[in-house]
Amino acid sequence: MEEDDVVVEEDEGLKDFLPNGFGKQEKEANVTLQFQRSKRQNQEKPVTDAAPEAGTSINGKNEQDGKEDDDEDDDEDDDEDSEEEDEYPVSHEMVLKTHERPITSMTLDPSGSRLVTGSTDCTVKFHDFASMTPTTLRAFKSVDPTATKSSASSETHPVNHVEFNPVSPSSILVISAISQAKILSRDGEPLAESVKGDMYLRDMHNTKGHISEITTGTWHPTNRDLCVTAGTDSTLRIWDCRTRMVQKDVIVHKSRAAGSAGRTRMTAVKWGTSPGNSSILVAAALDGSLVMWNGNGPYTRPSAEIRDAHQRDTWTGGLDISSDGRTVVTRGGDDTIKLWDTRRFKTPISTIKHPSTTSQYPTTNITFSPTSTSIITGSQNGSLHILNPANLTSELTTPVTPSSPLISVLWHPKINQILTASANAETHILYNPSLSHRGAMDVMSRAPKRRHIDDDPHLTTDLSQGLSADAIIAPNGNLHTQHNRNQPTTGLTASGRSRDPRRPHVPMTTPFAKTQPDERHVRERIPLSGMRDEDPREALLKYAEKAEREPMFTNAWKKTQPKTIYAEVSDEEDEGEGRERKRVKQG
Repeated sequence: MEEDDVVVEEDEGLKDFLPNGFGKQEKEANVTLQFQRSKRQNQEKPVTDAAPEAGTSINGKNEQDGKEDDDEDDDEDDDEDSEEEDEYPVSHEMVLKTHERPITSMTLDPSGSRLVTGSTDCTVKFHDFASMTPTTLRAFKSVDPTATKSSASSETHPVNHVEFNPVSPSSILVISAISQAKILSRDGEPLAESVKGDMYLRDMHNTKGHISEITTGTWHPTNRDLCVTAGTDSTLRIWDCRTRMVQKDVIVHKSRAAGSAGRTRMTAVKWGTSPGNSSILVAAALDGSLVMWNGNGPYTRPSAEIRDAHQRDTWTGGLDISSDGRTVVTRGGDDTIKLWDTRRFKTPISTIKHPSTTSQYPTTNITFSPTSTSIITGSQNGSLHILNPANLTSELTTPVTPSSPLISVLWHPKINQILTASANAETHILYNPSLSHRGAMDVMSRAPKRRHIDDDPHLTTDLSQGLSADAIIAPNGNLHTQHNRNQPTTGLTASGRSRDPRRPHVPMTTPFAKTQPDERHVRERIPLSGMRDEDPREALLKYAEKAEREPMFTNAWKKTQPKTIYAEVSDEEDEGEGRERKRVKQG
């Protein structure tokens, strides 16, 4: 070996530390790895039978042979389960946690690029798949549809239903727990609002809008300008939304239940297509009835009605019509799912038992698949059930949110992905890389965004909200706040104060306090307002010396008559004044 030859050993740690090149380095997403991370783990069934003792024989075979047979059976079951899962887009999932309370409704635009969710936290969240990455799964906008000006006293109400217009995706129908429906743009801007009806009119045909809470609503399947809303005032109202929401038709459902006085609550409504380029309108009521009208009118009399479709006084929140308009599926509050034929709208085709959650979550729904070859719905234990539309037998049951009920489900036709909304404020998007398109797959195929230091709320302070009293500001130093990082910093405490110690406590102001001036405002802005708390005699006597030195009304007689002389009143004049006062009192 020559002296000039130098052997340098490779150091892997140094290689990883040194850069591979110079200039801007582009991030490349490991799509396969990200899809593998988002793959759902199949939950194993709990073993209830006791395991046999070692060395004992089962059916003439030893324990080892039994284990081999069990392994073969398990492999066959796993293969069958995997084949079933490959038929439906449920192998992978993406979870969105943008709400604080149970999600009641959700909708996707026809292209499958924008997701809108409504919740009992009184907000509507807007999500855009084109702007999300695996590490930035959040909503780009939050809207309170019932909020007015911030200076006025306003109330907030839960959101019952949200739905994109299937023909014109630029408008969204938003139903809150009030008597007025709203139409928002795809960016959350208000476009139109329905009129509130006169609650003192007995005949519901004469009111211009709902007089009580609206439970749900839906769009016309082919006409972009029509939508229908169902209310607790026993009416369905059809609105023309071309320029503003104008009431076009009123359908009053007269209940025949004993003691209802002809009124009930409309719990669900669906507008679907039927053979012959026509449409049908189906609605469910609290009295257990299921009513069907011709979608094109007239609406004076229903074309078919079933009085006891479900048990009376149970909330039937799930209702859907197949794509061909020949079958209707309902999920009632009497723990049943029923399938109906629109051509023989009298008795159900199939009925199965299914625990209901409408007593706690009235917006629990059930829906057909895009091709009407399956029916999907949630359950009380958080599982997704895919049913056969012929006899309602279960084809697949997969857990999504264990121990948390599934409220709303949706199967989008274009991206072929199933969305579920649960009571734990989570939105799960189920997909299959080999069957689904775009949507959640686009999000998981992007490179994760590197988190910035400003994304950590413990290291930043929102100066627009002000500084709290426990903040320490040192010259030429950093802003320190005395708080424990292990404690939660989001939400409110039981007393109504913010858990974030950096935000000052804003006292709650009632509507009465907003309209009435406070003491400080009265004292500073209204002249002589302090005299209200003084004794009038003392207030006058403190000006006695000043009035004597500088008289204001008798200044002209200051030199000629320095001492004021008052007129003497005789006894007769005193008696006359007393009599006049008595006459005035008697009169």
